[in-house]
Amino acid sequence: MSIELIVVGKTDSKEIAALVEMYVRRVNFYCRFAVTTLPDVRNTRKLSSAQQRAAEGEAILRQLTEGDFVALLDERGTEYRSVEFAQWLQKRLNSGIKRLVLVIGGPYGFSEEVYARADAKISLSRMTFSHQIVRAIFAEQIYRAFTILNNEPYHHE
Repeated sequence: MSIELIVVGKTDSKEIAALVEMYVRRVNFYCRFAVTTLPDVRNTRKLSSAQQRAAEGEAILRQLTEGDFVALLDERGTEYRSVEFAQWLQKRLNSGIKRLVLVIGGPYGFSEEVYARADAKISLSRMTFSHQIVRAIFAEQIYRAFTILNNEPYHHE
């Protein structure tokens, strides 16, 4: 199985980008893991939040294939402790899917079409984080999940 993290808009922080890249390298030790950055929607001042979600949604949907298992990072998703998320990931690994696609949307969330395509929703917290910092947090959690599944001494409980 491969894992792809799709994010909307590039990060303007070199530090966040470097942190994400570090976790991408670490996760690639366990399975193929890539981050796909979709370009920001242009001329957003002229668009409503619904129009911006729709434009981002079209770009996200173009990245998906029929057999993908798609999980959205969404405030209305299921919250997991790290061990529970590792178990969730293990179920995906065991299910035989070829590609797990995790999606971090733009500042206004997802379009209804993207929600309709999703197989799961995951929430990192009830707190609000910038969609840029979430990339680093979630990449770290994916790495942490693999260390938990492999009984490595990264996670302490």
